[in-house]
Amino acid sequence: MTAPKQRYRRALAIPVGMALATALAFLPDVTASAADNAPAATADGPALSYVVNVAPGHGVSAHVRKAIARAGGSVVVSYDRIGVIVVHSADPDFAKEIREVHGVDSAGATRHAPLPAQSTTDVGTPKVLTAEEVADAQAADGQDPLEPLQWDLPAIKADKAHEKTLGSPDVTVAVIDTGVDDTHPDIAPNFDRAASANCVSGKADTTDGSWRPSAAESPHGTHVAGEIAAAKNGVGVTGVAPGVKVAGIKVANPDGYFYTEAVVCGFMWAAEHHVDVTNNSYYTDPWYFNCKNDPDQRALVDAVTRASRYAERKGTVNVAAAGNESYDLASDSITDPVSPNDGTPSDRVIDPHQCYDIPTQLPGVVTVASTGAKGLKSSFSNYGLGVIDIAAPGGDSTAYQKPEPPATSGLILGPLPGGKWGYMAGTSMATPHVVGVAALIKSTHPHAPASLVKALLYAEANPTPCTDPYDINGDGKVDAVCEGSKNRNGFYGWGTADALAAVTR
Repeated sequence: MTAPKQRYRRALAIPVGMALATALAFLPDVTASAADNAPAATADGPALSYVVNVAPGHGVSAHVRKAIARAGGSVVVSYDRIGVIVVHSADPDFAKEIREVHGVDSAGATRHAPLPAQSTTDVGTPKVLTAEEVADAQAADGQDPLEPLQWDLPAIKADKAHEKTLGSPDVTVAVIDTGVDDTHPDIAPNFDRAASANCVSGKADTTDGSWRPSAAESPHGTHVAGEIAAAKNGVGVTGVAPGVKVAGIKVANPDGYFYTEAVVCGFMWAAEHHVDVTNNSYYTDPWYFNCKNDPDQRALVDAVTRASRYAERKGTVNVAAAGNESYDLASDSITDPVSPNDGTPSDRVIDPHQCYDIPTQLPGVVTVASTGAKGLKSSFSNYGLGVIDIAAPGGDSTAYQKPEPPATSGLILGPLPGGKWGYMAGTSMATPHVVGVAALIKSTHPHAPASLVKALLYAEANPTPCTDPYDINGDGKVDAVCEGSKNRNGFYGWGTADALAAVTR
């Protein structure tokens, strides 16, 4: 079985031509040590990237730096405050050798594909609105032109919330993803350039425009950014929090992979640039689930955990997509057929209590499930009691959940690069709705720490009871089993996000 090249938070095909997309990565630029450009030792393999985890401190010890060089590695960047070092090496035994060094907690390869990436692929095609469809939209007074097609806004009472406030420009949300087109007329008014960067290499690049996707890259991050903070400016769509600032942290490489070093960089950049909320609609490649009994995968879990926890300690609320495979993340076992997705995958049976989808299943991260236009769990959304924290609109096939007119599509409408708009769906689209609500909470409670913002997010959610039986396609067979109570269950967590409560309580 050849590895699929398409990458993002699970993008699954849905009936009726529905294109699903999901999410991506992080960015850097923190107190990072300068790269050690010592030449690597002679090696026989392709150049790969690694993370080496050591005790946090004020810098990498001379002992460890020398050991890295002796093992055939060169330091790209060192995030000293969390003890994560990004290293390149062409020595196939590098990780094995460096794990034996005193002072190294864990180390592992972040990928199987050689550096740099070999090709460019498309990761799911949104349904683009035609010029005629844009022109034909009939908006009421006070609405942006395409807002009547956004059934998802009233689903979380965002339209009512906007009568109270649009959110504060002092609040910044970062989209850790495939890149954001800040020239789009719906995004430009609220874009925060100072908090934006390109973290693909593991080290932040702040060159102007480095955070934008190329024409060949996925529009995913731009769509997500618009769902959160598209300006209420008489153009296109309206975001959940159209008055807050949005930044782009590009972490997906041209092939659409979100590798560990990029994700670490993204969290660290967000932390050091006072970002209030991060949107993470992806999983960290190449493993859908990272098992801690594998030394390489354990190092990846360790590195991303350190970075996400650091960001939360600095005041950032991290929100992540649950995934689109209809997996029960609280079950005893799951068959993972796609890992490693940049190598040769095989069906492997994992225990989701020991093997983690990162950052989705990391401590402190808000995990989001998707609902459709009828408020039911989306046909594709992952679920699981104790794993899902909250639910929000991410779309579904109109064959399963059809919206009320004037909306015509069960998918989520948002901006696309190049001044366009289009429909996408997935837990990747549900996550920015929760991020927008969290931004409204932060706007209402500007001095609230991350822990309080999360507590309010859950407490203000609308309790949503289990859908039982859950037969989304009406074929008489149960498609998923929801466990738990009305106030907390495996489909909807603490409930469906509520934007109005965020600005009135």
